[in-house]
Amino acid sequence: MLRLRAATLATATCALSLAATFAGALGVLGATAPPAAADSVRDGEQDVLSMLDVPAAWGVSQGQGVTVAVLDSGVQPTVSDLAGSVVAGPDLTGVSTPPGNADWGQHGTWMASIIAGHGHGFDGQDGIVGIAPKARILSVRVIPDRDDPGYSSYEREPEDRVQDSLAQGIRYAVDHGAGVISMSIGYGSPSASVRSALQYAYGHGVAVVASSGNSGDTPTASRDGYAPLKFPADYPGVIGVAAVSSNGSVAGFSSDNLSVEVAAPGVSISAQGRDGQYWLVTGTSPACALVAGVAALIKSRFPGLAPNLLARALSSTTQFRPPGGYDQQVGFGTVNAAAALGAAAQLSTQRVAGVGATSAMAFGGGPAAVPPAPVRRRGSGRLVLFAVLAAGALVLVVAAVSRLAVLSQLRRRQRQQQPPPPSVTAPFTAASTPGSSGSPGSSGYPVRYD
Repeated sequence: MLRLRAATLATATCALSLAATFAGALGVLGATAPPAAADSVRDGEQDVLSMLDVPAAWGVSQGQGVTVAVLDSGVQPTVSDLAGSVVAGPDLTGVSTPPGNADWGQHGTWMASIIAGHGHGFDGQDGIVGIAPKARILSVRVIPDRDDPGYSSYEREPEDRVQDSLAQGIRYAVDHGAGVISMSIGYGSPSASVRSALQYAYGHGVAVVASSGNSGDTPTASRDGYAPLKFPADYPGVIGVAAVSSNGSVAGFSSDNLSVEVAAPGVSISAQGRDGQYWLVTGTSPACALVAGVAALIKSRFPGLAPNLLARALSSTTQFRPPGGYDQQVGFGTVNAAAALGAAAQLSTQRVAGVGATSAMAFGGGPAAVPPAPVRRRGSGRLVLFAVLAAGALVLVVAAVSRLAVLSQLRRRQRQQQPPPPSVTAPFTAASTPGSSGSPGSSGYPVRYD
C-alpha cells in the first residue's frame, strides 16, 4: 500500500525517479525526468530478488499459466516491460477518466510490473523483471490514483458503494480465471459484500494477497502500540503483508497489527510506471506485489493447491523469523520463494481430511496441521451381532405390550362383575334461610362441599 486516504488507497509514502536517483538528486512523485538505463534498473533489482531467493525459484516456476488479478488503479498494458502480458478488465470506480490520461493507472502499473514484468530488449535483459515474469496480469480498476482528475468526486462517494465496487472486482477476477488476487489497497472498515466476495474466491481456489497498511509511524500507532486495522488485509484467509528493509527489519511506516501474516521488502523497490519510466517505490504496496508474485509461482507449479495451504507454504518457510515465531510487525517473517515452493510440493501431496473451504478461512500458517485419526472399518461380525441384539430387543418389546393388553382386559372384566356402589346423599340438600330453624348443625348460610 502506498499512502493515500485512510478509507481507500494508501498512496505513495515515497516514490523517487530512478533517473533522478542516479543523478544524485531527490525526485518527487510524478517527476518526468528521462528514464534511467534499463540495464541499470535490472542491476538495482538484484538485492530484492536475492533476498526473496527468487532466482532459485525460477528453476521450478516462472508463473507460466497463472493470471494475477491486480485490483488497483488500472494497468497501462503498452509499457515495454508488460507488453503482451496484460488483459484489461472493467473500470468499476465510477470515474470517467480515460486510460489515455497521464494520471490514470500509475499505481496499478507499478504493482503489475513488480509482479510480472518481463523486461524488454534482447532476451528481455533490460528493464523490470517481476517475481513471476511469465504470469499474466488481469487489470481490474477499483480505485483512481490520487492525481486522477476524478479522485475528488470518488472520495465523496459513500463507503459502502466504494467497497461494493471492490467486491464486484473480486468476483469478476474469479470468474475470469485469476489464480491470485493482489490488492495493494486499504479501507478503514470491513464490508459484508467484500467478505462474501472473498469467500467466493476461496471457494474457487483463488489465493488473495493484500497490503497491511502504512500506519506504523502514526500518532495513533504510537499511542496504542499497534496500527489501525486495514481491510481487506484483515479479513480471514487474506495473506496480509508488511514491509521490511533490506536487512529484514520492519520498515518504520509498516502497520503492525494482527492482519500481518508475512513480510517482504518494501523500501525503494524498482517498478515501471505507466509513463514507461522507472521508479523506486516504497510502502506495503510493493511488498504485497512481491508476495503476490511468489504466490503466482506456487500456483503455476501447483495449480490445485488450496489457498490455505498456499498461505501455509509461504508462512512456514520464512526467513528473519521473529522471536517466538510470530509478531504483529513482520508476521511469521520474510517470504522465501524457493523454500515456499518446496513446502508447496510437500503440501500438494497431502490428502488431509477436513482441509477445505473452512480451513481456508483460518488466519495464519505455521506448523503443519495434524490429520485426524483414521476411523477403522467395521467388519461383518459386528453387524451380525448388532442385528441379533436388535431382534431380541424387538421380541421383548412385543411380549411386554401383549402382557399389558391381557392385564388391562382382566381388570375391565372384574369391574363389570362388581355390584354398583350405594348412592350417597349430601347431609344438606338446601340452604336454610337466615332466621329460620334449619337442619341440625346449620349456621343459616349455604354450605358447599368441594
